[in-house]
Amino acid sequence: MNIKSIQKLVSDVINKIKTINADEAYQMMQDNNCNLIDIREINELDNSGRVEGANHIPRGMLEVYLDPNSPVFQNGQLDKDKEFVLFCAGGVRSALAVKSLKDMGYQKISHIDGGFASISSSKFKIV
Repeated sequence: MNIKSIQKLVSDVINKIKTINADEAYQMMQDNNCNLIDIREINELDNSGRVEGANHIPRGMLEVYLDPNSPVFQNGQLDKDKEFVLFCAGGVRSALAVKSLKDMGYQKISHIDGGFASISSSKFKIV
């Protein structure tokens, strides 16, 4: 049995997805050009804080919530025409999530290198 390590899985994915830094994501938010999505678990938000302006969709529910027929889109919570920018705590889960959403057909999708750790030391406001 040849099971890949998480490091190998991420390294296989990283060259196939778009990665941006926290400053680029901040500028996209300022320009109203993206849906910023925090995919951390609720306990992580409770422990570390939330990013102002970010939508919270836990990683385990991401594909369900981002189904085009889901209430998230029907209620106008997210804009299908804007880029989806994902982040997690450190960048591993968000990289894998971007790959999954690409497999669903999403084109304008990226993740933030370093995740919440890099966001915390950027211009984003943590509440």
